[in-house]
Amino acid sequence: MSLLDRFFSNESPDDSAQTDGIRLVVGLGNPGPEYEKTRHNIGFDLVDRLAAESGKKWVRDRKFRSKISDPPTFPLLAKPLTYMNLSGNAVARIGRKHGLDPSQILVVYDDVALPVGRLRFRAGGSSGGHNGIKSIIEYLGTDEFPRLKIGIGSADPDDGMVDHVLGKFSDSEWEEMEKILAIATDAVNCALSAGLNSAMNEFNGRT
Repeated sequence: MSLLDRFFSNESPDDSAQTDGIRLVVGLGNPGPEYEKTRHNIGFDLVDRLAAESGKKWVRDRKFRSKISDPPTFPLLAKPLTYMNLSGNAVARIGRKHGLDPSQILVVYDDVALPVGRLRFRAGGSSGGHNGIKSIIEYLGTDEFPRLKIGIGSADPDDGMVDHVLGKFSDSEWEEMEKILAIATDAVNCALSAGLNSAMNEFNGRT
């Protein structure tokens, strides 16, 4: 049985939850204080905002290799602690446990191909070279899961890509990113309440 087949076999944390729509929001990033406020951790930053506004706390769950929002009601929030390149391992574990279809998992992450602050929802597609998304595609066995890309801009010609994505925002850049994260939080809430298509129509291209 494939990982994808196993998604349908387990109980959910909330029997009253709807069986369609997005039920899990995963922010991608790297654990540890040295990665805080880096471009590659913008997914972590977004789900931190979602948790704060909904009054949820973070609980480390070793079996999921993640921090999971508590109380464990839908929509669940997650921050994989596997480091970026193995994000799919954590996402697959959570999905299997709660019987989620990949279409019910929204992944939020940084995108160097988008200008700084540009938002773009997609219902599926390739990894675009992003190692976290590449890992999730590998572990789920499909690229058909929704995602929200947050633009961080391309690397300076004099800098390498690794240095760019792992570089920290300056104070002024972070002040601007906090405004963008507020809009991205509204975008995710729209996807949760009104559906992915509505969120696409309202927020794709927004900065």
